Formats: sequence, C-alpha cells, structure tokens
Amino acid sequence: MVKAYSLVSAEPGKTSEVFAKIRAVEGVKSTEAVAGPYDIVARIEVDSLEKLTKIVFGDIRGIPGVTNTTTLIVVEL
Repeated sequence: MVKAYSLVSAEPGKTSEVFAKIRAVEGVKSTEAVAGPYDIVARIEVDSLEKLTKIVFGDIRGIPGVTNTTTLIVVEL
C-alpha cells in the first residue's frame, strides 16, 4: 500500500471547484481545505507507485485551476 499527501495550490476563486474534483478522484481518501501556502491537502492511498503517479500527474494536475502540487509519500519507520 502506498500512502501519500498531495498539497495543492489553486487559482484564486477556483478552490471550491478544484476541491470537489479532487475529492471525486479514485484513490483520494480525504480532502481538506487549508490556510497557508497551499489550498488543499489530499490523502491518497493506492496499491502501487504507478497508480500514485497517475493520480498526481494525470488526475490532480489535470484539473483546471490547479497551479501547483507537492506530494509527500508516507514512509514506514
């Protein structure tokens, strides 16, 4: 299981629309709107790194209004 957090920046005025579209992406387990340098934090859980790559680079970054993403992959200690 691959778990990650994707920190998403959106164009001004598009955060609600982007939030709803990210929430609907398969593999996204939770979505939170946040204040600070990012607008949305999405928790993603999938069964492979390839699926994570598809979600971040295809699904999330492909949403109109998304300007930037930073993805943090969870590691087991």
